[in-house]
Amino acid sequence: MSEMLIRIPKKLKGLGEAFQEILSRVQEKVSATGGGRAIDYAQVEREIAGDTSKVERAAHAAILQALDVDVPIVTIGGARYHRVGRCEASYHTLAGSVPVERSLYRRSGTRGGQAEGKVVDPVSLRAGVVGDGWLPQTARAMSHEMQQGTSREAAASAAELGRLQYSRASFERVAHLVGALAVASHRDVEDALIEAYEIPAEARALSVSLDRVSVPMEEPRPRPVGRPKRGEAKRPVARNFRMAYCATVSLHDASGAALHTLRYGCMPQGDILGMRDRLVADAAVLLGKRPDLKLELLCDGAPEMWNLLEQGFTKEKFGRTIYKLVDMHHLLEKLSPAARVLNGAAAAGDTLRQWKLSLLNRKDAAQTILAELEISGKERVAVGEECPVHAAMTYLESHSEDADRMNYARARRLGLPLGSGNVEATCKSLFEMRLKRCGSRWKEETGQHIVQLRALALSDHWGPAIKLVLRPLRLAVRAA
Repeated sequence: MSEMLIRIPKKLKGLGEAFQEILSRVQEKVSATGGGRAIDYAQVEREIAGDTSKVERAAHAAILQALDVDVPIVTIGGARYHRVGRCEASYHTLAGSVPVERSLYRRSGTRGGQAEGKVVDPVSLRAGVVGDGWLPQTARAMSHEMQQGTSREAAASAAELGRLQYSRASFERVAHLVGALAVASHRDVEDALIEAYEIPAEARALSVSLDRVSVPMEEPRPRPVGRPKRGEAKRPVARNFRMAYCATVSLHDASGAALHTLRYGCMPQGDILGMRDRLVADAAVLLGKRPDLKLELLCDGAPEMWNLLEQGFTKEKFGRTIYKLVDMHHLLEKLSPAARVLNGAAAAGDTLRQWKLSLLNRKDAAQTILAELEISGKERVAVGEECPVHAAMTYLESHSEDADRMNYARARRLGLPLGSGNVEATCKSLFEMRLKRCGSRWKEETGQHIVQLRALALSDHWGPAIKLVLRPLRLAVRAA
């Protein structure tokens, strides 16, 4: 049997011991496999993973220890810091926490208790640690888990995988730390992302959409006058649903099919105008790269959405024709009950199909349908509390003639999309699947942390975005 001799330096003794332990484990398992009997290999996987994690932790401990700088005075960002002591602290890796002894420094001329007198350590600064000892890849992975689901689910998945085995509170803390960094730097990060974005060669059009979705918010509830009764909350809160905003910038091929979608989200009291301006800026960059792309504004018939988009996307600003289209499915939803009033439930389907065919093939179809509804004389016929024909006429009048947002035949001819499915899906995937769990409620600031992270992930920008977000945390520490 051949043997291998590995020389390990004294300062890497811990790593050598971890290697020896895993080698002993493997040799033990190999020796126990004879006889052809079945074995519980899941247990073997868990044991090997545990031993491998020990090797990882030993490797991290050695490297992190080497990042320490132990001299009387150092310079950080051009400022001088003096050493105030040494102590041991834990650094959290994908495989678990490791203890590292490192020096502590305070800015020269400051004292404890002052904002600028905060104690720092070279290991955290040089490695770009997030918060209290969370290494960057660990923080990134934990944040990714949290943008997908709750902290309970994240901790359960981590326990099953044997990685990131930290508490629910740790997942919450780290995700909001990274989320706060992402929100604070989102303008610079998004500028860099859109500049680096490569437009698919088959792209022929760009659509911009805006929509709203309700989100459960935690809001203070007025407390009754006087002393609260026994067992009552000292700071009562209410769970109220408020309207958040989501938006998309989508690239489409010659048939109008979506190739890729960039997604954006804004909590109810957030900066909606800032998000609209972000759409304008990103669309301008993409059209600067590909001037041949057609530009389309596409959303439902809500006046608020159209006012926001049309104030930002002007012909003067973009120097091109901007096509505008109301989502065809929303229009058909308005026309469907009107068709039942006009021709009865039995013939309503045929009427709606004729209207749809006309909309797809005739540029003046919306005006023709409006005239048909007007001469029907059934504008005031009520169904329950609604007047379907009146509602359909109002919808058509608002968007067809002056606004020219219902020329579906032209959109088909130009290969533009007819439906706002991308932004509708974004409302579900960005907000509803994550923020509208049973019993959940959110605060404005912390909710935006999760929305920002989730939007980056759903836009397929997670890797480069988080790298940009965390990069400023890395600082050089040099002996003075």
